Amino acid sequence: MSIAIVIPARYASTRFPGKPMAKIAGVSMLERVYKQALKAASGLDAEIVIATEDQRVVDHAKTFGAPCVLTPDNCPTGSDRVLAAVKTMAKRPDFVLNMQGDAPFTPPSILRAVIETWQKDQTLSVVTPIVNLRWTELDILRDNKKITPFSGTCCVTDATGGAIWFSKNIIPAIRKENRDVEFSPVQQHIGLYGFRTDVLERFVSLPEGRYEKLEGLEQLRLLENNIKVQTVTVDVALGMAQAGIDSPEDVQRAEEMLERYGEPA
Repeated sequence: MSIAIVIPARYASTRFPGKPMAKIAGVSMLERVYKQALKAASGLDAEIVIATEDQRVVDHAKTFGAPCVLTPDNCPTGSDRVLAAVKTMAKRPDFVLNMQGDAPFTPPSILRAVIETWQKDQTLSVVTPIVNLRWTELDILRDNKKITPFSGTCCVTDATGGAIWFSKNIIPAIRKENRDVEFSPVQQHIGLYGFRTDVLERFVSLPEGRYEKLEGLEQLRLLENNIKVQTVTVDVALGMAQAGIDSPEDVQRAEEMLERYGEPA
């Protein structure tokens, strides 16, 4: 079975133009993401490619030896951009990982967990990772949302790990907090997806969902169309769950996190 890891990297981000090339402790966000993808793909039949709409990103990718393809300007979502990149590949992959270009500290073990979950059950349509937040991490998320309310996505799941809902709000609400235990009941979504290629094609063909539009979360289109999303719970070092870059303010947070916890493995 063949695997593709595609990194959508849009230059013209509304909230953060030029985001892929933003420097974090001297290294661009995109280069950080690509290096993590390389580690994850070691020993696999996997092709890695960056997908962008801007020649500046292509030129930047060349500086660190990463393959990069130009995709249409009008791709409505990252998944559309991923599929556009897949269509340029000589070999059609069986499974496609959409690795977010704004998550520079995603541990390779998380990508491997997604791949291995699908390898064990290739009937799964979509696989995505979540992390159970420690109380300290939940407090950080709450504080972050006071400044950037749409950073960080939470997920609630059924007994088998099937996603019930995703939200930019912190869910579930907790009436009584039991801080005698290490972990809170809140699960944060880590923004990468593994699609069976035929499911990715179907997903992209579907119209934007009602709640997808309201929340700004494309994964809600899957749930709104009864496409099961299987989550896999992963272990992440303290602080790494808040490592996505959605705004310029997040760059400063990321650098503070690096000072506190060091570079991810």
